[in-house]
Amino acid sequence: MHDQAKELWNEAQARANRSAMHSRRITIDPITRLEGHGKIDIFLNAEGNVDRAFFQVPELRGFEIFSLGRPAEDMPQITSRICGVCPTAHHMCATKALDDLYKVDPPPTAKKLRELMYNIFMLEDHALHVYILGGPDFIVGPDAPAALRNVVGVIGKVGVEIGKKVISTRRRLRELMIQMAGKAVHPVFGLPGGVSKGITEEDIGHFREVAQDALAFAHFTLQVFHDLVLKNDDYVKLITSDTYTHQTYYMGLVDDNNNVTFYDGNLRVVDPTGDVFARFPAQKYLDYVGEHVEPWSYVKFCYLKPVGWKGFTDGVDSGIYSVAPLARLNAAQGMATPEAQKAYDEYFATLGQPVHHTLANHWARVVEMLQAAERIVELVHDPEITGTDIRTLPTKTPTSGIGVVEAPRGTLFHHYETDERGLITKANLIVATQNNSARMAMSVEKAAKDLIHDGEVSDGLLNRIEMAFRAYDPCHACATHTLPGQMPLIARIRSCDGSILREERR
Repeated sequence: MHDQAKELWNEAQARANRSAMHSRRITIDPITRLEGHGKIDIFLNAEGNVDRAFFQVPELRGFEIFSLGRPAEDMPQITSRICGVCPTAHHMCATKALDDLYKVDPPPTAKKLRELMYNIFMLEDHALHVYILGGPDFIVGPDAPAALRNVVGVIGKVGVEIGKKVISTRRRLRELMIQMAGKAVHPVFGLPGGVSKGITEEDIGHFREVAQDALAFAHFTLQVFHDLVLKNDDYVKLITSDTYTHQTYYMGLVDDNNNVTFYDGNLRVVDPTGDVFARFPAQKYLDYVGEHVEPWSYVKFCYLKPVGWKGFTDGVDSGIYSVAPLARLNAAQGMATPEAQKAYDEYFATLGQPVHHTLANHWARVVEMLQAAERIVELVHDPEITGTDIRTLPTKTPTSGIGVVEAPRGTLFHHYETDERGLITKANLIVATQNNSARMAMSVEKAAKDLIHDGEVSDGLLNRIEMAFRAYDPCHACATHTLPGQMPLIARIRSCDGSILREERR
């Protein structure tokens, strides 16, 4: 399969080197409104239609390698440096991996403090995507000038007062994170067996005030989505169009009642018909998650091991699966809070179940904002949240630990192995964008093939192709890791007409 992929890639590149009379190449570089770097190469055939499209990630990070030899307790701080947008996800997942590594169970107050911190983060991060990254495609419009498809354009559309509300709410939520963890970007909070700091009785009043305002903000965001997206027939047709539809497996974290949870639970996987395929704890992830490589990207492509890698195709016979908000709602049987459950019911009543429309990720994300806000309110009114028993000290000799959380972008795994002194001997991170990478590549290629005809392209059309990956809210800074720690090198010697004379690979 690897050799076949190489042949396809080389063939596509060869086509790109032919004269413009016979074929041409369209490159979107850089792609926009995402975390990290990426580009899209689209190869047209002689008729001007799309032959192949490649969603490429040209950057490389090596966190698994330079974690080696470091004390395991450093990992929550090291891995939070992977990404400045979702550091809390890595910090909390690393902390949970340390719990497993040292076989220590945090006290109830510590667990609730962690969950509170994590739901604050989820709400704030989802708001970032809804209003600033993905939202402009709907609030401003997919074909609006590029200069307006951003937060400035959003404020121009919804008004300065609403813009202030968005900025203020995110700021206040981040201030709570700073109060709990010292920093919002690189938190110092999670410890094996607990947390570094609690919430005092003097502080809880402020937390409750912000929590109530955050819940009102989540309801407001759902109303904005109703007014600007769901009441627009053209947008609903776009969301439900075949261009942005794939039938794959879906994975998400669920609680004991199979409701959506972000911080703790078991992984549940459903097939494209919605039937349960698997339910397992994080410690068994290697039985289910495999990683496939292609020569044209540094991102690995995850698939379900029991099904196997069958290439970039969807359906029950393909092992490709998806994570992120749409997948979480598909994999669960409900939401964990009442208002979010009402929004969940409306979502599936409108779109059917399971939902296969990639752009529906945006709606699912707003449903999750509501659950995160409701859960924050519940936690800040829980009597145990101001408890002082916030850590159980580890006593076991470490060997191996696995943690999982639901990052805003989907399921995140951290797996550490250590020597008896607790020094890292092996680290494996499988992030949400890796879990989504195969379906995301398919989404980009399908959108390109459906939208480009006779060689006709426009800025708005290329943005609609970008919308195919943007709905997943990818983070390529998180996703580009390599276990060997060596960057492959491809050197090509071309003639004056652009044809490849010789190619050398390291």
